[in-house]
Amino acid sequence: MKKSPKIINADISFDDRGEIVHCNNFDFKKNNIKRFYKIQNNNINFVRAWHAHKKENKFILILTGSLKICTIKIDNWKTPSKNLTKSTFIINEKKPQILFIPGGYAHGTQNLTQDTKFIVFSNLNIKESIKDDYRFKSNYWGDWIIKSR
Repeated sequence: MKKSPKIINADISFDDRGEIVHCNNFDFKKNNIKRFYKIQNNNINFVRAWHAHKKENKFILILTGSLKICTIKIDNWKTPSKNLTKSTFIINEKKPQILFIPGGYAHGTQNLTQDTKFIVFSNLNIKESIKDDYRFKSNYWGDWIIKSR
């Protein structure tokens, strides 16, 4: 079965005490989650790219702000084509979602607001992840330009 990046919808509930963001259909055991980490960049529009894994699956949950995430299916791990199709996702705290990025993909992120914070959940421990780590220059698949509208 081929896996591709996909959005897993979460929910937000409000009452007189405040709000709760929840994703009750996200199963940590089924997804074999072994670790997680939080990322917060210092500057708006900061780019972290490109990072890839053959085996590691990642799940990205936005905590605050807005985040642009691009994914690319790798065709050759030593010298990937520069003409691969890029998929772009925008996730925002106002519409809670988890982005699933399966092994076999490169991904990069760009925070769109100053206060952007997000958590990454992984199915590999840190030793396994380091052995499965591939990095490419941030402009390998083009520049991270935000288009004015």
